[in-house]
Amino acid sequence: MNIVCLDMEGVLVPEIWIAFSKASGIPELKRTTRDEPDYTKLMNWRIATLKEHGLGLKEIQEVIDTIDPMPGAKEFLDELRTLTQAVILSDTFTQFATPLMRKLNWPTIFCNTLEVAPSGEVTGFRLRAKKTKLVTVQAFQSIGYDTIAAGDSYNDLEMIKASKAGFLFRSTEQIKKDNPEIPAFEEFDDLLAAIKEVL
Repeated sequence: MNIVCLDMEGVLVPEIWIAFSKASGIPELKRTTRDEPDYTKLMNWRIATLKEHGLGLKEIQEVIDTIDPMPGAKEFLDELRTLTQAVILSDTFTQFATPLMRKLNWPTIFCNTLEVAPSGEVTGFRLRAKKTKLVTVQAFQSIGYDTIAAGDSYNDLEMIKASKAGFLFRSTEQIKKDNPEIPAFEEFDDLLAAIKEVL
């Protein structure tokens, strides 16, 4: 029994924080898990930056409403789900993901939760678990699934390496160079073909 575990941002949809950085005119918010491997450090810095600029959840959600999945992402996911179970494992937050899941035909997603004050200020965040992607892959394996994983960032490497098969998708040159043993793809058709080979 197989289950495919996919990262969301950078794989199926554009990076939310990069889009928000452009919309808000705050270039430093372009920093993502492609740049900073320590997710807690990255999020604490993001929250402090939002507070400094007086921005909250409402402003971020307004930008998210303008984001569409990457061209071909919905079709890729629709076809993949005719072949096997698939789940999105993301370090994003339920408050960010819901509008994007609607545009992807409501795939299953496991993600985190923001702590938001009544004023809309983002005050913190709650992770489902430490090393959420790796822990989730291991949990699937513990109940009899063989996992196949794909992602683009540092925080995807553990789940990719722990799986029966793993792939980089539209990753950075540095991550690909540092992990030459992981097959890397740029197009959804190629990723789908690679997944089909190991199902």
